[in-house]
Amino acid sequence: MSGSSENAQHTLPTSEGIDPNRSKLAFAVGLTAFVLAAEVAGGIWARSLALLSDAAHVFTDLISLALTLGALLIASRPATKEHTFGWHRAEVFVALINGLLLLLVSGGLIREAYLRLRDPMEVRVAGMLAVAIGGLIANGIIALRLRGSARRDLNIRSAYLHVLADFGGSIGVVLAAAIMLPTGWYALDPIVGIAIALAVLAGSVRVLRDTVHIVLEGVPREVDLNAVAETIRSTPGVDGIHDLHIWTICSHLLALSVHVTVGDRTAVARDEIVRAISDELRVHFGITETTIQTEREPCRTDELIHVAPHRDESRPANKG
Repeated sequence: MSGSSENAQHTLPTSEGIDPNRSKLAFAVGLTAFVLAAEVAGGIWARSLALLSDAAHVFTDLISLALTLGALLIASRPATKEHTFGWHRAEVFVALINGLLLLLVSGGLIREAYLRLRDPMEVRVAGMLAVAIGGLIANGIIALRLRGSARRDLNIRSAYLHVLADFGGSIGVVLAAAIMLPTGWYALDPIVGIAIALAVLAGSVRVLRDTVHIVLEGVPREVDLNAVAETIRSTPGVDGIHDLHIWTICSHLLALSVHVTVGDRTAVARDEIVRAISDELRVHFGITETTIQTEREPCRTDELIHVAPHRDESRPANKG
């Protein structure tokens, strides 16, 4: 048996060219941070749980925008011998911390809303309404700034959708304040607060689920492993594949490694096969970090998914 390894489509981050989306995202991060501070301060002053709940929702948007901006900035940092993939994984750990924090915050908001429903507290509705309208306007401005780029960039689109969701939350707070102002129905404040807190809770669960899946090297949810395998098998010159692994480096950077059986072919022919596979994976699945090992015949196994042992018995145990 003979084999060779070829690494294809591994592009190191470069600092060439400044992404025009950075300024838009930086503006969005700054304005969202201002809205967050205003809603926290206003919610405490106005005694509005709905406003504080919306502030928690704004916090999720701030983290999303910051992660998107951070991804653009991190991409310009070169990889090192200690971090060969650069610092892309940093966004995953930030998202994990964010998810845990939001889980605690949403739980506290729901508990407080329950207590207020039992004993409604008078809300300074005029102040609540003023802050909520300000948040609504700010979110509208951010959405308009990001809308054009969201049509062309997947990462910007994700942040844009977060802002739209918060725009909807701001509408809910404004409507609640508009109803309470003439009626004095203060129980509506915790009701709206619960609704927003539940949305934050659902978002935090999704964030935790996705980040844990990435940390555990799970196959990206948007990628069909069988479809990837069939695409590789159908490449001219490929006789079979095994040891297929697909994982996520960060939210927009996917990696793959696979062993490909190609029979007795020249080095030039093998290079062409690797190049063709890499192109197909990039175009159809967005997988850009690929390591493709070509072999004359399968090594050690012909299983599509090879489960690596938790401990390699052929290696000596660590001493001390």
